[in-house]
Amino acid sequence: MAEFKTERLFLRPMNTSDAAFLVAVMNTPKWLKFIGDRNVNSEEDGVKYITDRVLSQYERLGFSNFTVIRKSDGAKIGVCGLYDRSGLEGIDIGFAFLPEYEGQGYGFEAASVVKDAAINLFKLEKLVAITSKENVASQRLLEKIGLKQQGAIVLPGETEEVLYYELS
Repeated sequence: MAEFKTERLFLRPMNTSDAAFLVAVMNTPKWLKFIGDRNVNSEEDGVKYITDRVLSQYERLGFSNFTVIRKSDGAKIGVCGLYDRSGLEGIDIGFAFLPEYEGQGYGFEAASVVKDAAINLFKLEKLVAITSKENVASQRLLEKIGLKQQGAIVLPGETEEVLYYELS
């Protein structure tokens, strides 16, 4: 499985040792507001989520979610990955960071290297993204890495419309 380095970050495939960290990320106020409650509330829930969703996609496609680690101190600061999401044609690029690491350019750094890997390493034909209409920071980051808004969609099993982006 691929690993990536940037000037300030190290991105490695997520594994079950990241369960407690993933619980923290998935229960931040912005995750709950913009992505939704996935009922991942304990380390056991985190292990199950990683096993069922992340590791199974790695086995199937060779890519999934990466844990973003700051080189300077080894702190796990966020997640960034490529997701095979039901209802989307193409692979979805997504990211989330702990609040104390937002606004420092880490999202751009991580999303840029993952986008480049999607194109050059994984040879993906179509890279897409979705985000809440209220999540302006996510919209700006998607546009900064080259994705363009194409409209809005409602994913299967959901009721809320989300903005839809494609790499052009």
